[in-house]
Amino acid sequence: MDGLNDSVVSEFVLLGLSGSWEIKVFLRLTFSLLYLGIILGNLFIVFLVITDSHLHSPMYFLLANLSLNDVGLSSITVPKMVTDLLKEKKVISFQSCMAQVCFIHIMGGTEMVLLIAMAFDRYAAICKPLHYLNIMNPKKCILFVVISWVTGTIHSMSQFSLIVNLPFCGPNTIDSFYCDFPRVIQLACSDSAMFEFLGTANSGFMSLITFLLLLLSYVFILVTVWKRSSGDLTKALGTLSAHITVVVFYFTPCIFIYMWPFPESSVDKYMFIVDFAITPALNLIIYTLRNKDVKTAIKRLKKRISSSRKFTLNKTKQLTKLEKPHFLIAKFIM
Repeated sequence: MDGLNDSVVSEFVLLGLSGSWEIKVFLRLTFSLLYLGIILGNLFIVFLVITDSHLHSPMYFLLANLSLNDVGLSSITVPKMVTDLLKEKKVISFQSCMAQVCFIHIMGGTEMVLLIAMAFDRYAAICKPLHYLNIMNPKKCILFVVISWVTGTIHSMSQFSLIVNLPFCGPNTIDSFYCDFPRVIQLACSDSAMFEFLGTANSGFMSLITFLLLLLSYVFILVTVWKRSSGDLTKALGTLSAHITVVVFYFTPCIFIYMWPFPESSVDKYMFIVDFAITPALNLIIYTLRNKDVKTAIKRLKKRISSSRKFTLNKTKQLTKLEKPHFLIAKFIM
């Protein structure tokens, strides 16, 4: 990214998360373990969906893509946050800061569209069960994923184009543990009123509209189920309530921060820990590990591993029995 900006500022100083030394050590350990769980858990889900033919369905195809996106979203910020926790001076270069802004919004925009696609999938499965496979055919599933990445990229580039050519002549201190549009814009040596409006119109309204669409889709599903059979409503509510919880957790920080950019307090950085660390873990638990099909697939994988081990042991024993007489003959000749 050399030459993208003629600003005097070549690096930004991150204030990070405040607290005593003991609290920072606790946070470093906690978020390190949480990040490790997010990476290993989500990659395991992707592996499971690819290798188990019983999970080759539209819902699990979308879930695998959500898992990959969660890995990327967490990896953009959490590793640096963890390594910076015990540092006195937390520095990020101008180029790395711009890259972080770019990738945060690519992954964030992609996740929003994937959540909409998953809500549509649940609508088709619950409200149109006879036509489900026609509605959610492979081409449409791939199209959903392509649209999600294209939307995320366009959204990110629109933000990136606003910020990358701004003049930054100091100060260079960001009261956060990562770089994002509202905080970085505050440091620009120019009038930021127009950029505040554009940031709100872009990220703020995108988050709000997506959130409302998701809530309306879940309400529509529940109403449809209730009209069909009141007995099924409790079951559907039990399933969708977990999904709604994830949606609320994910979109609350986005709406709060991007609808009112240029925050005066540092509450935004604590809220966004939810998006970068808590929500990816919740997605893993709620969408996959609590799912009966995934649990059954894990059992099948364990059986395959166990059978493979038994086969290997039996083969080893057979080879040992065959080789033993030859060994004795060779020993007798010598």
